[in-house]
Amino acid sequence: MSAKPDVPEDLITVEIDGTAYRARKGEMIIQVADAAGVTIPRFCYHTKLPIAASCRMCLVEVERAPKPLPACATPVTDGMKVFTRSVRAIAAQKAVMEFLLINHPLDCPICDQGGECELQDLSLGFGSSVSRFAEKKRVVVDHDLGPLIATDMTRCIHCTRCIRFLEVIAGRKELGGIGRGEHMRIDTYVERSLRSEMSGNVIDVCPVGALTSKPFQFTARAWELREFPAIAPHDSMGSNLALHTRRGRVMRVVPRENESINEVWLSDRDRFAYQGLYAADRLKSPMIRRGDHWEEVEWDVALEFVVDGLHRALDERGPAGIGTLISPTATLEELYLANRLVRGLGGANIDHRLRQADFRDQDRAPPFPWLGQSIEDLENLDAALIVGSNVRHEQPIAAHRLRKAALRGAAIAFVNPVDFDFHFPVAHKIVAGPAGMVRSLAGIAKALGAGGDGEVPQVREFFKNVNPDQAEREIAQALRDGVRSTVLLGNLATAHPGFSVLQALAGWIAEASGATLGYLPEAANSAGAWIAGAVPHRDAGAVAVAPGAGGLDAAAMLESPPDALILFGVEPEFDCWDPAKARRAAGAAGFTVVMSPYAGDAARDYADVLLPIAAFAETSGTFVNAEGRWQGFRGACAPYGAARPGWKVLRVLGNLLGLAGFEYTSAEQVRDELHGKAGTLAPDNRSAWPDTVELPDAGAGLVRIGDVPIYGTDALVRRATALQQTEHGRDATVRIRAALAQRLGLAEAARVEVMQGDARAVLPLVVDDRVPDGCAWISAALPGSAGLGPSIGPVTLRVAS
Repeated sequence: MSAKPDVPEDLITVEIDGTAYRARKGEMIIQVADAAGVTIPRFCYHTKLPIAASCRMCLVEVERAPKPLPACATPVTDGMKVFTRSVRAIAAQKAVMEFLLINHPLDCPICDQGGECELQDLSLGFGSSVSRFAEKKRVVVDHDLGPLIATDMTRCIHCTRCIRFLEVIAGRKELGGIGRGEHMRIDTYVERSLRSEMSGNVIDVCPVGALTSKPFQFTARAWELREFPAIAPHDSMGSNLALHTRRGRVMRVVPRENESINEVWLSDRDRFAYQGLYAADRLKSPMIRRGDHWEEVEWDVALEFVVDGLHRALDERGPAGIGTLISPTATLEELYLANRLVRGLGGANIDHRLRQADFRDQDRAPPFPWLGQSIEDLENLDAALIVGSNVRHEQPIAAHRLRKAALRGAAIAFVNPVDFDFHFPVAHKIVAGPAGMVRSLAGIAKALGAGGDGEVPQVREFFKNVNPDQAEREIAQALRDGVRSTVLLGNLATAHPGFSVLQALAGWIAEASGATLGYLPEAANSAGAWIAGAVPHRDAGAVAVAPGAGGLDAAAMLESPPDALILFGVEPEFDCWDPAKARRAAGAAGFTVVMSPYAGDAARDYADVLLPIAAFAETSGTFVNAEGRWQGFRGACAPYGAARPGWKVLRVLGNLLGLAGFEYTSAEQVRDELHGKAGTLAPDNRSAWPDTVELPDAGAGLVRIGDVPIYGTDALVRRATALQQTEHGRDATVRIRAALAQRLGLAEAARVEVMQGDARAVLPLVVDDRVPDGCAWISAALPGSAGLGPSIGPVTLRVAS
């Protein structure tokens, strides 16, 4: 037996500044030094980006090397001796610093990067107090990169981090180096704004003040800011972020590193939506409708008014006369207390599934919509089938992980109602209308053996006339061949009128191919809402209610408005599947309570009482992300005006209504109570075949496809002015194929009248061949389409008069 310890073959010994370290073959000197805690200055090197070795600031001395070598681009070898603080290394680093400062402006006092600038920090250690450069400095003319990124390219040191980020991480080569030598500049190839939904990350990777946040520009200095950890309140990834506040006001948002979720990146929606906190229509104090005008009142008066209205509804129809629609962006604590309030009054009419139409199979739904795997696992997939999702805009961080998988060779396939643009290679795209989506999934299932002799008669009947095409067979084969495969259902699948059928087919495909079935939940707490019991047929902890004790789902409440309707964080005209019906229901309810940070014109039309609740960043709470991870956060600043945290408002209402168990003193106490009921809840996405299901017919009429744009998802982001000024913040249009426009006599039309039942809107017409035949792509959750009907349903177009 040898006394020599077993050492993995790929480990070698490297000496840095006289100390020996173990390192893996192929690692760069800078990586070994970082792991050992040895500081080497750098500008162009970034752990998440490809190596460029363009700044030369990391030059170090290596034994027997004729000149200093860049630590970021020099792989270690066994026995290598590296000197980071030798006279030769320091002289090289100081020389590089002198060249970098030759053309750099002396404008630190007015630079937004001041106080957190890498060049500023390193110049203290490696710069000189006097410049030997007496010639004229260069000046670079700035070009407008859009409403999010402010530029001062005279400060640029050509590290190329922004170029590499946009090309490699964001997947859009929107910036590049133009010119040579000191005439080189970083710019867009065609003068236009950055269009990537992740573009704000160039602010973080820029080591100097060349690229900064335009909304934050000239508003505060870095040393004036206080930092608070938080969780992104928009999509279901649960990105970790930090809120920077000054004098009780949120000034900016930056990413907080979490390798298992968002790594070090943020979507622009998560980064810039904070502007909505200070929108002009923030609700400052409680208000009660008195005839035709609104009156500001104290909280006790407003809450007594609400209690009286709820008691009237109970007297009229009992518990069935009260309904609650609550936003899936509410905190877990708010969702749980809303559930307790409704059920404490003896009812069950509560729902958060505002953009869903098909509830036929809800009793068989999973405990909560689960990704089926960790977010990290997405980048290790071999194959994926994504149904009804513009994942790049709906869940940008998930799209980033899928991009990694695709670049590694994974076969990513989509079944969508629009040919969305993705920033990674797609193996197969099936673009079909709503009926075609069902038929395409049925084709994939048939290719995997569905409808065979061993199936029950109703399944055989469903698949009898299904004949898979080549693309469907190849998708099925890729899922079957992949060691790690998944089938994911997105927002447009949830909004599909035949969601229960899509869900059943996706489950069948996953089981037959050995893939994992997963969901890409819509909002920050879509998963948490199920856990908290904010659905009519299940209580907290996903406990099914007694037979016959279930309440009305969101669609049913809007079809038959209750006597008293509570809207918690909901703007019906933007947040519901059928905005026109939702708006009518809010006005038709006998008593409408709006609990919201905002009071828009529409809310003032249909509400009887407005209660201001704290917005994101102003309250503590918990979000449950798509992988089932509970993430808590605390408020970073005081609520606006007289607003109060939503959970406190619900707690006091419970007390005033005489309900037991509403004596909470903190949000943590609410969370812990729910965790005791649901903390051991195991996610399970297994699905069953519906009792009755038919293969849909495409029909002869025109069908609307109403996705929710990236900057229309919730009340906060809809009020973020910078995001609304981007290309993705444009108002609604009607998009149809050129051939369809010709058939409908709309080829020369600039604007068309859109009709869905009694709902009308006049919108610009855009010819777009990404839309399948027989469909009109008219996005929802936008001012121009807020008065229309179902997001996915029949629609009629004619030339606007």
